[in-house]
Amino acid sequence: MEFTQPDIARTLDECDASMLDALDFGVIRMTLDGVVDGYNSYEATLSGLAPPRVLGKNLFTEVAPCTNNYLVAARYEESATLDETIPYVFTLRMRPRKVELRMVKTTCGKHQYLLVRNR
Repeated sequence: MEFTQPDIARTLDECDASMLDALDFGVIRMTLDGVVDGYNSYEATLSGLAPPRVLGKNLFTEVAPCTNNYLVAARYEESATLDETIPYVFTLRMRPRKVELRMVKTTCGKHQYLLVRNR
């Protein structure tokens, strides 16, 4: 699976934890209200946040408040469907990390995704 793959949400919905861990980009799977229920090892390694510290918590308010803004969190909240890629800089708990974020949400899924790769 590639970061830029079209219709990636459908493929991610079918992945178990080991399949997500095999990817070469970060995957944060959230419920529609922003609670993290999937977090792959790639993202855990780069962020320095172990899965137990992230799973079951709201991404935007408890895990990565630096994403609780109009560029990221508001797009999920305001959109029924979403598939956008933007340049971004993570700043919480680490040196600034330049990344590319792909925000994915569909009307037919019970999850939304934040995909992360380094720039």
